[in-house]
Amino acid sequence: MKSIFSFSMKKILPILLIAFLFFNVASCEKDDICVAGDTPLLVIGFFDINDTTQSKDVPALRIKEVILDSNINTIADRTSSLDSIGIPLRIDAASTQFAFITNSADDDTTGDETGNIDTLTISYNMREAFVSRACGFVANYDEIDVILPASASNWIQDITIVQQTIENSNNIHVKIFH
Repeated sequence: MKSIFSFSMKKILPILLIAFLFFNVASCEKDDICVAGDTPLLVIGFFDINDTTQSKDVPALRIKEVILDSNINTIADRTSSLDSIGIPLRIDAASTQFAFITNSADDDTTGDETGNIDTLTISYNMREAFVSRACGFVANYDEIDVILPASASNWIQDITIVQQTIENSNNIHVKIFH
């Protein structure tokens, strides 16, 4: 009787152990890698003021975040071949100010900026959204508003808000006409 019992246990124990490991691994949630956990960027498209359906590149474009006094790092500085860009909004404030500089260059003697500068204030309501345990929370933005002070020297002629909510960076949210 003893030999029959030990023979049966020798066969059943590995099967039970494999079944336990399989069900334990299969029930685990794959939460250790965050794939879709980035706060979306504000996507801005540049269009021709004379033909509002045609995209239009901005020559030697530089964009600076005014409060932090730093160039944004989501586009190459002083690029001339972009008809749309994605820029980050601040999550610690209800608005972000950007200096949009066309024909950006440094003065040879002083090093000061010589391009045409338009300062936009983008206001919004920031809303946190839970993505997953690995990603945590991301910021989404509602009630987007863009203000450009009126000036005869503005290179930006008009602004249209296409989407008032920013939950992804897949579509243009704001159109700038120049």
